[in-house]
Amino acid sequence: MKQVTTLLILFITLTGFSQTAYEKGMNKAFATWGEGNSVEASNLFERISKAEKDNWIPLYYVAQVNILHSFGEKDKTQLQLKLDKAKEALEKAKELSPDNAELLVLEALHNTAWIAFDGATYGMTLGGPTTEIYNKAVALAPDNPRVVYCFAEWNMGMASYFGKDTTPYCNDMKKAIELFSTFKNETLFYPSWGLDRAEQLYKNCNQ
Repeated sequence: MKQVTTLLILFITLTGFSQTAYEKGMNKAFATWGEGNSVEASNLFERISKAEKDNWIPLYYVAQVNILHSFGEKDKTQLQLKLDKAKEALEKAKELSPDNAELLVLEALHNTAWIAFDGATYGMTLGGPTTEIYNKAVALAPDNPRVVYCFAEWNMGMASYFGKDTTPYCNDMKKAIELFSTFKNETLFYPSWGLDRAEQLYKNCNQ
């Protein structure tokens, strides 16, 4: 029994050593985010991005953390800080990875956060450009599930705002759900979020 325990400890130790500093850092940042500390998680991703100078992935998560946690923010000063940080990270990421549909989705969500905060002020100026961003993302990656799902949700929101029927976009949401099961990218820590939200939105279509 003692020998088995020793071998188990050795295996765990070796597994830990097999991780690169990048992997350890990213896993720590995700764990911190999962614990609800979005500010510290953002800072960790940002520090990783400074070490991984040619890698757009850490910058992607700096932007995503700040964008997602800006929805529902009531204080404009705090909202500005979060979205400015997200925008800065996005611009750096786009320099490293031009014509990246994943980054375009975040750019569209960045605009959506402003519109959600004050639709009367930002809807007119950012609505059209956001649709254009999604159109570009679809042209680049029509089989990316996040592109299809987020564009469908955006179109649903626009239709609802203008009092139009949202059901024409339910087929797009169904397509996105199907794409989640087939879309693959082997890049370490490549984005994989969105399925739960897409499924909930599609469920709402059928109620």
